[in-house]
Amino acid sequence: MKGWIILALLCGALYYLYTETDKLDAPIAKTEEMVQKIENKMGSMTGTQIIKIDQKRTKARTAILERLSAPEVEEFNKIPLTEDGIADFKDSYCDTKAPEHPIFSRDNLFYICDNL
Repeated sequence: MKGWIILALLCGALYYLYTETDKLDAPIAKTEEMVQKIENKMGSMTGTQIIKIDQKRTKARTAILERLSAPEVEEFNKIPLTEDGIADFKDSYCDTKAPEHPIFSRDNLFYICDNL
């Protein structure tokens, strides 16, 4: 009986910390980051889908590079071709309200956004 009371108090304290404070935000973020890394490693170790995605990315990259000028190629090579890197680029430049890119022409920027 005493164990259940201690467990209930511990659960109540954790619930309070989780809902009413930001004390657990950093540990939760670290845990989620670690879980994401594990999922990525497991996916790369077990799935042929990962290979197919990389092949699609390679084909898209080749098609994009054929179209760009030398300064645009240099700038394009700075974009990390990872899920996060592509998402960051799209968030920054592919939205309708996004600013124009200082190096990519408008047509090439649309082409990059459509093919990444």
